Amino acid sequence: MSTSDGSILRIEGVSKSYLMGEVTVSALRAISLEFGAGEMVVLLGASGSGKSTLLNIVGGLDVPDAGTVSFGGRDITAGGEAGLTLWRRRYVGFVFQFYNLISSLSALENVQLVTELVEAPMSAAEALRLVGLGDRLNHFPSQLSGGEQQRVAIARAVAKRPQLLLCDEPTGALDYSTGKLVLEVIERVNRELGTMTLVITHNASIAGMGDRVVTLRSGEVLEDRRNSVKISPSALSW
Repeated sequence: MSTSDGSILRIEGVSKSYLMGEVTVSALRAISLEFGAGEMVVLLGASGSGKSTLLNIVGGLDVPDAGTVSFGGRDITAGGEAGLTLWRRRYVGFVFQFYNLISSLSALENVQLVTELVEAPMSAAEALRLVGLGDRLNHFPSQLSGGEQQRVAIARAVAKRPQLLLCDEPTGALDYSTGKLVLEVIERVNRELGTMTLVITHNASIAGMGDRVVTLRSGEVLEDRRNSVKISPSALSW
């Protein structure tokens, strides 16, 4: 599903502004980026740099004021709200800072909620085994550590076999050692499933795990570079 030049996700001239009181804030200013299939990309930037706004637009949670986002040559906004819903449901997996698990459901049941939305999902048990929780299928969120809950959230995101995995500050609520374990799981999903993965973070030390590092500042691309050597999440330190 990649285009003729090898890119699969193309962001062209995307701008987004918000009205805060009487002040208009430009969150993104004519951003243009292209990513290839299977890439692990770290989107780096301080709070207010525009990285979460960009993720929301790429994920179909928001729409740009100007510009286009296309995946495999198809404009994801062309189908209106119905098209965006289909994009989110079938093709995108989301992992956020907070796990958003349903407390009354087991780990297995939390993942099964998503597998019911798509035609050819991974089984919930398989997804949980992929993230190292094959022995915790019937545990409830209250019986799991923060890192384990985040891994359930990752399993939930990947069980529908998304073509794009979007991770917004996935280690933000975790301690150092647990955060590294979660990054290892994200890296494993990218490597074993070939899922294009965007990891948003303010933590520059995480940048080494990416094939590419895109740094945003004040709604613009400050730097777009390729890592000559990728660092395993287990070797990261911050």
